[in-house]
Amino acid sequence: MTTSFGTATSTVIRTDPKIPVQTFTGLKSSHSIALTRNLRVFPVPFFSTSLIRAVSTPVKPETTTTEPKRSKVEIFKEQSNFIRYPLNEEILTDTPNINEAATQLIKFHGSYQQYNRDERGTRSYSFMLRTKNPAGKVPNQLYLTMDYLADQFGIGTLRLTTRQTFQLHGVLKKNLKTVMSTIIKNMGSTLGACGDLNRNVLAPSAPLMTKEYLFAQETADNIAALLTPQSGFYYDVWVDGERFMTSEPPEVVKARNDNSQGTNFPDSPEPIYGTQFLPRKFKIAVTVPTDNSVDILTNDIGVVVISDENGEPQGFNIYVGGGMGRTHRLETTFPRLGEPLGYVPKGDILYAIKAIVATQRDHGRRDDRKYSRMKYLISSWGIEKFRNVVEQYYGKKFKPFHELPEWEFKSYLGWHEQGDGALFCGLHIDNGRIGGKMKKTLREVIEKYNLNVRITPNQNLILCDIRSAWRRPITTVLAQASLLHPRYVDSLNLTAMACPAFPLCPLAITEAERGIPDILKRVRAVFEKVGLKYNESVVIRITGCPNGCARPYMAELGLVGDGPNSYQIWLGGTPNQTRLARSFMNKVKVQDLEKVFEPLFYYWKRKRQPKESFGDFTTRMGFEKLLELVDKWEGPVQAPARYNLKPFADKETYEAMDELAKLQNKSAHQLAMEVIRNFVVAQQGKSE
Repeated sequence: MTTSFGTATSTVIRTDPKIPVQTFTGLKSSHSIALTRNLRVFPVPFFSTSLIRAVSTPVKPETTTTEPKRSKVEIFKEQSNFIRYPLNEEILTDTPNINEAATQLIKFHGSYQQYNRDERGTRSYSFMLRTKNPAGKVPNQLYLTMDYLADQFGIGTLRLTTRQTFQLHGVLKKNLKTVMSTIIKNMGSTLGACGDLNRNVLAPSAPLMTKEYLFAQETADNIAALLTPQSGFYYDVWVDGERFMTSEPPEVVKARNDNSQGTNFPDSPEPIYGTQFLPRKFKIAVTVPTDNSVDILTNDIGVVVISDENGEPQGFNIYVGGGMGRTHRLETTFPRLGEPLGYVPKGDILYAIKAIVATQRDHGRRDDRKYSRMKYLISSWGIEKFRNVVEQYYGKKFKPFHELPEWEFKSYLGWHEQGDGALFCGLHIDNGRIGGKMKKTLREVIEKYNLNVRITPNQNLILCDIRSAWRRPITTVLAQASLLHPRYVDSLNLTAMACPAFPLCPLAITEAERGIPDILKRVRAVFEKVGLKYNESVVIRITGCPNGCARPYMAELGLVGDGPNSYQIWLGGTPNQTRLARSFMNKVKVQDLEKVFEPLFYYWKRKRQPKESFGDFTTRMGFEKLLELVDKWEGPVQAPARYNLKPFADKETYEAMDELAKLQNKSAHQLAMEVIRNFVVAQQGKSE
């Protein structure tokens, strides 16, 4: 099959604002049949550059000499022979790094080129590998393999991500093929974990044996299979073309091959993606009603299982248009929550997903990658137009969205019954970083008991399929490695997340993972200072840049790196991750955080309504008032000394007792009660 780029014509919008918008006729298969679907141009008030529409199924070319503007990455993809060249040559050279084009292409294979930013002088390059684990499921064999690879070829640690995958840092270029092939041969894959295609599909990680949960996890597997690249580039590069693919459900194969609505590239090795794949990354999550362990509203597509009164899955609600990434000081970029698209019967979900992906593929911007996520397409068109276009690819009308109960954040930490006689144990892992004694202990337990594991979207780990008799010995061994029951972990840590940031992430502006332990301790100290109880908590998320990998824009308190040792502070998210936070302050130096935290937490303690969360409090109070409180803050108001006159004859006696008490680090009242008790005991002894 050959493909060629269509041409573009410039169309001036006659309604305000008057912005020139290009209509792109797209990627054209030499064997495809033209559709009658028309492309329309709509105003995009926040876009200042031309739009590119990449349409896989061809429309009649228009005569013009104007070439559509495309980002450099689009050209790399076009010239890559389906994501092979020049990566296949670059990994064989003696240099420690790869060239610019290969650096972009290796992302599709699940890897990023990095260097240690703590070091000065010559850059020490290495590669981060990310696995693909739909629903966070990790077979025993794969976990043990990743543990081994981290020691042999990485930096000795494993990182659990916010999208239920592993990240393996520090792999040298000369070892890439060995590491990749080892993962592939041990039930794993990194294909599509990064790059302009569907990323890892999230689903609740709890191994609960209910119809809803099993169906959600099965759906995540099927969506992941549907949107997996088909052209074989991954296996050609890393295992010399040998395939290690498991058999696919027939409904997945049928949905992928169906072109009744013109969604596919006919005769292409990539029937859904074509040569250009998607404009940017694409994220999907599946869950069941109430369970928001997956941050459902932050995804390009959010899928919710809808069941009947007997618990039998009947279909799905679909959200579209979520996404976290933004750019500092560029208000036309923003985090966005998904919004309802509609409902589909369970047999139609793969076709509906494919229709949404095809809409983004054909109409998402390819000129400026800052605006290439689907959230910007929906913000530009509006949900009604987006729904209408998707329905053309779907071939049906979406049914009305089903009403849903309130969402809850579920961590699944601690011990739980699976429902099949076995137990599972959710372990809190600070920032998802597994290393040292913890790593050694986990390997011993997982290997000894032959356990499968699951990774949660909150960077934690679940040990599955545990027999009741194993609970006590496993608990004892884990505790010795500081893997404790959640009741023994600070509640601030239980919901906190941070991205890796320095030293290896090339996008980091300031610290996140390395900085969050100290920041959480400082928040706890502020809690104590203003009188908040130990069991009270807020959702805190920290990222080293505005791209939002740890989803800080959903936190009650989000810290987003905006300069060296400096953070932008976001407030107003909810504990169940259903409302976007908003930017509250910029350029707050890390050493000055208490100047903001103290007044906020002090007034939350004193002015909150019953059971009002910190996020709800900051939203209700309003940022103008909160900024005023921060600006005028001089420290907590000290309550006047209260003289309990019952044990004291007069003020002078109280003051004398107070001086003595201070020498013993006690209050005057405590010392007085102690003296009185001792006196009573002594008198009782005399009377006997």
